[in-house]
Amino acid sequence: MRLFKSRKIYYCYNPNTLTYERVYPSAKKRVFTVLQHLSLGIFIGGGLFFVFSRVFSSPMEALLKKENDLLQTQYNVLSLQLDNAFKVLDDIHQRDEKLYRAIFQARTIPESVRKSGFGGTNRYEYLTGMSNSDLVIETTKKMDILKKQMYIQSNSLNELISMGKNLEERNSCIPAIQPVSNKDLRHTASGYGMRIDPIYHTRRFHTGMDFSAPTGTDIYATGDGVVTFSGWRQGYGNCIIIDHGFDFKTLYGHQEKNLVRVGQRVKRGEVIGKVGDTGRSTGPHLHYEVLVRNRHDNPAKYYFKDLSPEEYDQMIQIAENHGQVMDSDI
Repeated sequence: MRLFKSRKIYYCYNPNTLTYERVYPSAKKRVFTVLQHLSLGIFIGGGLFFVFSRVFSSPMEALLKKENDLLQTQYNVLSLQLDNAFKVLDDIHQRDEKLYRAIFQARTIPESVRKSGFGGTNRYEYLTGMSNSDLVIETTKKMDILKKQMYIQSNSLNELISMGKNLEERNSCIPAIQPVSNKDLRHTASGYGMRIDPIYHTRRFHTGMDFSAPTGTDIYATGDGVVTFSGWRQGYGNCIIIDHGFDFKTLYGHQEKNLVRVGQRVKRGEVIGKVGDTGRSTGPHLHYEVLVRNRHDNPAKYYFKDLSPEEYDQMIQIAENHGQVMDSDI
């Protein structure tokens, strides 16, 4: 018996009748055949879809890819612009610290404050799932830091503007003259720095300047301010301290007589006491100190209303005085 297939119709040869008889497949086989062809079609269709989806993009995908490329380019440009903004801001920082704050003798802003970052390791965690997340996170960090530094710089400029508005008052308060009449500089006795103690003959740091003068010589306030101390002070004898505001204070020691009281407001050039020899002293003189933010500073830096550059150089030479001071243990 032979089977012949014609147009998916099966025939079987019957040798008894010498004819071909049609063979009808079972329902099971027909179902299997349909499923076989269906599976093959799905497989081929899926394969073609995969190939086309990899090789060819749909209009929507092409548009999204173009937008993503453009977005990444914009992030790169933004990152470069932020780097340039940091350079400009750093230049402003330098001028702020080395020029403006130096002019006004204002407190410096520590670098750790100006360029501090943001705490927290999970601050940008919500960006990690994005495409190009490293670029996005880095750019966002730069933006946050820039905003913080600009805020600090803005406050700094506001502070300087306020100082500028009070410039006239500040100029009248800063100690800017010598505390005794000393135009010929003959009263300059000893300067600021390491000196020899006149009693113990050991080297120590002299926190002010000494002006030798006859007992009873007038002592002048070197700037406008308020008297915060007037009385006897260990080592200094009769002593006066004036708070000038703007972080400045001055001290006047070894006086014969104090002529001002605590709480009294004084003007630059006003007589506040008389030169004497009280306290630990080796002769009539005035010990004078300048404190900036409660730290001693060289008083010679603050005679700009009294001395020309030539006179200043001469005074410094006289003040060296072979390292000798006129007071002890101050």
